[in-house]
Amino acid sequence: MSCVERPDDFASRRTRLTAMSDEELRAHFWTLVEKIVEPLINEARTHTTPSIERSVLLRMGFSSLEAKALVGQIHERQLLGHGAGRLVLELAKSKGIPVRDAGVALLGGFYWEEIGR
Repeated sequence: MSCVERPDDFASRRTRLTAMSDEELRAHFWTLVEKIVEPLINEARTHTTPSIERSVLLRMGFSSLEAKALVGQIHERQLLGHGAGRLVLELAKSKGIPVRDAGVALLGGFYWEEIGR
């Protein structure tokens, strides 16, 4: 595999930065960072996988077996795009119960009609 060597144009590209103050350089840096990260953030907001959703539920205190079952049921109901953790959290808030109890209730077949809206 061969690679075309990039010409060294650092000196010419650097000239517009030399006139900037430290604060202007910082602002320019963060503007560039936002431009780089924006597509990643958009992708994360619009795409998920069962693996990601299981990981979220694990961090919320569910066992791996519970997380797998919950994600499976959420996926079957075509609600995975809403985020498994978010659905469980919102259910817990609306019922005034702990998050874990909300997830266990879903596993028991309760409240599905409420989160499916």
